Amino acid sequence: MHLSPDEIIYWQHGVVKLNATIVFTWVLMILLTVGSKLITRKLTTDYQRSRWQNLLEILISGMVDQIKEIGLRQPEKYIGFLGTIFLFVGTAALCTIIPGYEPPTGSLSTTLALALCVFVAVPLFGIEDQGLRGYLKTYTEPTVIMLPFNLISEVSRTLALAVRLFGNMMSGSMIIAILLSITPYLFPVVMTLLGLLTGMVQAYIFTVLAAVYIMAATRAEKDPTAISN
Repeated sequence: MHLSPDEIIYWQHGVVKLNATIVFTWVLMILLTVGSKLITRKLTTDYQRSRWQNLLEILISGMVDQIKEIGLRQPEKYIGFLGTIFLFVGTAALCTIIPGYEPPTGSLSTTLALALCVFVAVPLFGIEDQGLRGYLKTYTEPTVIMLPFNLISEVSRTLALAVRLFGNMMSGSMIIAILLSITPYLFPVVMTLLGLLTGMVQAYIFTVLAAVYIMAATRAEKDPTAISN
């Protein structure tokens, strides 16, 4: 039993290592990229639409509605970033049913990388919405004394995002591995299904938290008419 896919080394030359985290991260990225190309290659605005397009539109509409409910204006502007995070984390969880697969989200390096993406995206969206001066001003609200505390909050919530996702994904894999060694029939099936559900919930929570942080960095929180629009 491995605590992290980082421990599974497929190839090594000196200090250069090719571990399961790197391999399955690239596998997921290729799978999502090729899959998106195949699904969207025949999109149409006609009434006669494929089942794939209908499913895709339902998925995208659901994401847009969720972003809008959080309070972000123009949810279509954020669907690319937030939707990609959700699909990556969700697909990483769903693929755990494949024998030999190790979810890259079970590695702290992967979850930290995802959290750093949010860490960088939040000020970028904030500056785009409020301008550089307006965004930097939020760090001194309500008084300039809050500046160091607001900066610490930015760093701590990034670490919290990474550790929360890593802990939940790693613990789920460990429980399944333990049950497989004790009762290799019924319980692992049940726990695998529970693990899939937990993984999708974690993908949803991670994405919602990212959206909330973006909302806090934009004017959507300050504009009472933003949600209604």
